[in-house]
Amino acid sequence: MNIEQMKLVLEEILTKTNLTPCVVGHRGVGKTAGVIQVCREIGRRYKSLRLGQMEVGDLVGMPYRQEEVMHWSRPSWWPVADDPETVIHCDELNRAQQEDTLQAIFQFVEPPSEGQHRALHTHKLDPKHKVVVSINPPDGTYQVATLDRALLDRMVILHVETDYACWARYAKSRQLDSGVQQFLAGNPNLLARQGSSLDMQMEPTERAWEMVSALRKHCRFPADLEMEVYAGIVGKEAAIMFLRWCAEQQSRPVTAREILDNWDLVAIKVKSQRDDQQAVSMNDVVTSLEVEPQMTAVQEQNLVNYIGVLPRDMRFGLVKSLVKNPLVAAAIIQDKYDAVVLDSIAEISREAS
Repeated sequence: MNIEQMKLVLEEILTKTNLTPCVVGHRGVGKTAGVIQVCREIGRRYKSLRLGQMEVGDLVGMPYRQEEVMHWSRPSWWPVADDPETVIHCDELNRAQQEDTLQAIFQFVEPPSEGQHRALHTHKLDPKHKVVVSINPPDGTYQVATLDRALLDRMVILHVETDYACWARYAKSRQLDSGVQQFLAGNPNLLARQGSSLDMQMEPTERAWEMVSALRKHCRFPADLEMEVYAGIVGKEAAIMFLRWCAEQQSRPVTAREILDNWDLVAIKVKSQRDDQQAVSMNDVVTSLEVEPQMTAVQEQNLVNYIGVLPRDMRFGLVKSLVKNPLVAAAIIQDKYDAVVLDSIAEISREAS
């Protein structure tokens, strides 16, 4: 993606999620300037941490003793709750020269767990403040440390590359020298020459898919950027497969929540589902009821209605899975539901004997 696209994605992530974007690009492409411009556009204060120049004490503060307890002073750069909304830019993350500095910042760039605050040692960051990272690619042309997969897995990797049209608009807006603009209009190849591929070899993990889920739930990206954003989390291959699956699923399988809470609205759609779509719905129902087995009377009836429209073999398979859950079993084996589930219960009993 180019700088303009990166800024659009950054704004979405910083204003709508607690995730940590990591901008990866070659020198001079405009990573830092782009982050500063985003902060200006969204009305946030910008604070830069040049990690290549910092030690652990600069990050966690200096230790001091108070009676029998050891404390760490708050670093001067650390924004408190009363400060304006701030974006803390961890610049040159992989230029941290000391291993312990990189280990210290690891906790800070990790998105906070649900209900928790982002932290750095004993310091807790107010949720209104956000964190963004930028690095040069570890392609052998920069003096940078290799970031391990555990650290990369905690960030949304955004690859930024030189784009003449994007630079030309920037040059025009900043009123750069007209001679420079005209020369590069005829020689766009003389902008920054890229080094090796920016591929960071990201791989899908449970945490990565959770980040993709958060982005899909809270952010809206142009279609041509979606793949690039997700590829920076789960890898290019998984991102392509996922978006291809989304495109192919024009008629998405009905979800468990739709079945349990809005049966009247989805009943026709459920009946017309292909077997593979029906299998997705069934699995979602089983999993949802494992997590939250308590149902209202309406949900019980909706579940039984769903069981009733399934083909006989699928009905048997679903009931067999559901009766393993005591609370769900107690609900669906009531006499009033015999017309729908009795055959399946009887078949299960014969199979058991």
